[in-house]
Amino acid sequence: MSAARIFGPDSLWKGLPGRSQMTSVDGLFDRRIADVQTDTLLEISDDLLSGCSSVEGVEPVSGGVSCTHSLEILINSSGVDLSEEGTSIHLALEAIARGSSGVATGSEFDNSRSFTVNARAVGERAADLAGRSLDGVSLETDTYDVVLSPVAFAELLESTLVPALSAENVQKGRSALAGMLGRSIADPRLQMIDDGALPAGMGSSAFDGEGVPSQRNVLLEDGTLRSYLYDTYTAGKDGRSSTGNSVRSGYSDMPRIGIRNLIISSKEPVDVLGDVREGVLVNSVIGAHTANPISGDFSVEARNAFRIRAGEVREPVRSAMIAGNIFDLLKHMDVGRDSRAVGPIVTPSVRVRMRVVC
Repeated sequence: MSAARIFGPDSLWKGLPGRSQMTSVDGLFDRRIADVQTDTLLEISDDLLSGCSSVEGVEPVSGGVSCTHSLEILINSSGVDLSEEGTSIHLALEAIARGSSGVATGSEFDNSRSFTVNARAVGERAADLAGRSLDGVSLETDTYDVVLSPVAFAELLESTLVPALSAENVQKGRSALAGMLGRSIADPRLQMIDDGALPAGMGSSAFDGEGVPSQRNVLLEDGTLRSYLYDTYTAGKDGRSSTGNSVRSGYSDMPRIGIRNLIISSKEPVDVLGDVREGVLVNSVIGAHTANPISGDFSVEARNAFRIRAGEVREPVRSAMIAGNIFDLLKHMDVGRDSRAVGPIVTPSVRVRMRVVC
């Protein structure tokens, strides 16, 4: 209150959201998670470890499983009085493999709003990735066809494109997408939707962090930018309605603009490996947070990378950096068919031309 008095009134503030018609979202609550017992979590942990142990020469390093049961209540002075119950389960494992040339690690995870995860499979995939990453080879520094897995692509998007879609950053001149509405910014096959009401979505809810009904927002349509992400304040400044993209991690967290369930797809998905004569598969990246969210430039370490030859994943790559600009990559991008939810981003693998420094 003291800070508010010091700053004084804001002429651009249009007021808090009022009452609106809410539609419930399917798949956000599972009684089995809400009532889970410690013994069950221990059994899941054992499944993680047994999956890892099934791969010879690999050991678990760290991991865990957690279940969340939440009750969100939102009330404001404009008549909003909302509540919603939700559940989620998260599990992850990191494994290490030891070979004659050194060690290699691999990790895997899964998350869901319902009790449908396969812990043993997560452990197996983590161990398999670690084992396959041993005894890497070196590549020559060059420009290659690079296939980014859903995890790697999501990690880059979070630190480059997602901030650029925020109406707050656009209005403050901190986004390369300012003034680009209605203009082509990506491959004409590329589609991008943010859907806060996606059934069973990790970022789904009937309402956003301000009490605005969740909705489906078309951000990219046939490569053309159609909308930014708005909360109530930024929407008022542009004379439009909120897109329902106010997010907060808890009652003590200030609302901010964020994605709900960002879904990437293509009108013409392809086999991103099949046409690659010589390239690199990147499973994840390290250092995405160092990307420039204004320019879109990034230079990151490729983790668990593999050489691609004649459409097949071959030997592991010992050490490599990948560098580029997200806005340039979007204009020449092939999108795969292996869609996966990585937190609030749902994306397939993608294929781009990119500089690989070894």
